[in-house]
Amino acid sequence: MASNGLSPEALAHPSTDPAVYAEYESKWSTLPEDAEGWLSRAKEVSAVLGQDAAAREKANKSPRAEVALLKHSGLTKILGPKKYGGGEQPWSVAYKVIREVAKGDGSIGMLLGYHLLWSTTASVVGSDEQADRFQELIISNNYFVGGAVNPRDNDLKITVDDEKITFNGAKNFNTGGVISDLTVLEGAIDGRPEEHIFAIVPTVQPGITFGYNWDNVGLRLTESGSVKINNVTAPWADALGWDVATKKPDPSILGIPFASLFLPAIQLVFVNFYIGIAFGALEFASKYTTTSTRAWPFGGDNKSSATDEFYILSTYGNFLAHLRAAETLTDRAGQEVDNVLAKYSGNRAGLTARERGELAEWVASAKVVATDTGLRVTAGVFEVTGSRATASKVGLDRFWRDLRTHTLHDPVAYKNRELGRFLLLDEVPEATWYT
Repeated sequence: MASNGLSPEALAHPSTDPAVYAEYESKWSTLPEDAEGWLSRAKEVSAVLGQDAAAREKANKSPRAEVALLKHSGLTKILGPKKYGGGEQPWSVAYKVIREVAKGDGSIGMLLGYHLLWSTTASVVGSDEQADRFQELIISNNYFVGGAVNPRDNDLKITVDDEKITFNGAKNFNTGGVISDLTVLEGAIDGRPEEHIFAIVPTVQPGITFGYNWDNVGLRLTESGSVKINNVTAPWADALGWDVATKKPDPSILGIPFASLFLPAIQLVFVNFYIGIAFGALEFASKYTTTSTRAWPFGGDNKSSATDEFYILSTYGNFLAHLRAAETLTDRAGQEVDNVLAKYSGNRAGLTARERGELAEWVASAKVVATDTGLRVTAGVFEVTGSRATASKVGLDRFWRDLRTHTLHDPVAYKNRELGRFLLLDEVPEATWYT
C-alpha cells in the first residue's frame, strides 16, 4: 500500500483532488443541531456541487474530492449516535438530505444515500454489540462506506474456520467502493447456500481489487464498477447477526422480519435521489428558460418573451405539480420508516411480516410515482428550454441520463404488480433483495 493509504491501482486512476474543497473543513467545523439545520447544510453542499457538476461529470474522475466535501459537511454522520459524534437524525431527515444533494449532483446524492444505508447495516442485521461497535468505528472516524453486495451476481463464496470467515469472488457492480474507507461484503458459506453472512471490512487491502470500469451514460461519478474479492477475511465477531460461540446465525436477529428492513430502506434511498435529480433538472431548466430560451415567432400568437408563452408556463406548472405530489408521497413513506424503526428498534421481534410488507408498499408507491414523474420531467424540460439547451456545454442532459441509468436498477413494473396484488388480493410482498 502507498503511504497515503491508497493502492497503486487507485493512485494510477484519475481522481478529483480533495484539496479543492479544503476550505469547507473549517467552514463546517460543527454539525447542525436540528432537522432544519441539516437541510440547510445539504443545500449548501448541493450549491457547491452544482457549480461545476456538468464539467466534473464529463471528466469522469473518481470522486475523492466530492466524498471529502461530504465528510467536511458532516452529512456522512447524520444518522450516527451523538455519543460518537453523529447527528442522530431519523431516516426521514436523511432522505431529504439525500434529495437536496442530488439536486446539485445526482451521482454524489446517490453515493451519500448508499453510504448511509451501508453505514447502518449492523444496526439492522447485527447484534446490539455489533451495531454499537461499528457505529463508533464509522462515525468517530468519519468513514465512508461502500458495498459489494449486488444480488444479481453470484454470491461471494465464504469459507470458514474456528477463527475467521474468508470471502472470495467478484461483483460486476460495487457502488462507491473505490472511494470508500470500509466495504460491506455479503456471501454464502461454501456448500451451505442458504446461510448468508454480512461483514464490514477495510477497503484498502490487497484482497480487494477494483476494475475501474464504470463508464455508463449516467451517474458517472458513482464508481459503480466491478470488484474482485480474493481471500478477504473477517473475524467471527464481525459476522453480522451470527453467534460467535456456535458459528450459527442468531435466529433472534436474522430470523425475523426486522432483519430485512434495510431493503425497503434502500429502495427509498433510490426514490429520494430520483426526486432530487428531477427537481434539479426543473430548477436548472427554469434558470435557462428565464435567461436563454427565446419565444417562438411563428405560432400566430407571438410573445416577446419565452416566459409569456402559454405552453411553456403550462408545462412548467404541470411538472412542478407532479414533482410536489411525488415529494409529498415520498415524505410520507419516509415517515413510515421512522415509525417502524421507532416502534421496533428496541423490540425487533415485535415487527410482523404484515407490518414490514405494508411499509414496503408505501415505498413501492413512492418509487412508481418518482420513476414515472422523474423520467417525464428530465426528458420533457428540453421542450421548454429549446434546441440550444441540447448543447453539451449546457449539461441539461445529465439529469435524464442519471435518472434513466438508475431507474433500470430493478424493473418498476414489479413494483406496480406488487401494488396490484396488495390492492386486489390484500397480499404484502415477500421480502426479497429488491422488496
